[in-house]
Amino acid sequence: MKTIVILSGGVDSTVILWECLTSGLPTKAISFDYGQRHRKELDAARTVAGMAGVEHKVASLTEWGDLMRNTALAADGLSVPHGHYEDPLQKTTVVPNRNMVFLAVAASWAMATGYERVAIGAHLGDRAIYPDCREEFLDAMTKALSLADHRQVAIWRPFVAVPKSEVVRRGKEIGAPLDLTWTCYEGGDEPCGQCGACVERVEAEGVTA
Repeated sequence: MKTIVILSGGVDSTVILWECLTSGLPTKAISFDYGQRHRKELDAARTVAGMAGVEHKVASLTEWGDLMRNTALAADGLSVPHGHYEDPLQKTTVVPNRNMVFLAVAASWAMATGYERVAIGAHLGDRAIYPDCREEFLDAMTKALSLADHRQVAIWRPFVAVPKSEVVRRGKEIGAPLDLTWTCYEGGDEPCGQCGACVERVEAEGVTA
């Protein structure tokens, strides 16, 4: 199926992109600039997409992002919490309704260009903190998209019931350029190693080492 990958520049979406490439599927990628403090993920997305040789768009949602100033990922006055994703403090990293917006925009591009599905890198570890990464939300969004236009677009979420360690294992297996990806939620030049995203990645890589 012709697929548009929502490419954050992180591990999960990069592995999905490489899954499409190894399957020989016609593939494009889309990333979103919503004023996130970890803008380095957009640089990573551009690098990964360039290496993949796929068409890549970076959609500007900065004005929408200005409305999301109650999230630690976009608000200068909020600190990114450190620790594991299971800590309730990690809820400050939720960007309200983010995946609904991302999926809607990506699906619009798919509908306009004759693509058949949108891929998102939600995985099992996201479930504890991010409601819009859960399968029940993605099922509902799929239904909503089926009612939104006469052109049908599916949502592909191959890792929604899979732990991060399995995503990393699969990425290594198919040769995805995990070393080019960016995970950290802090806005620094190097990964902090302490935010929830970093902690989860270190744990996953440790399992697959």
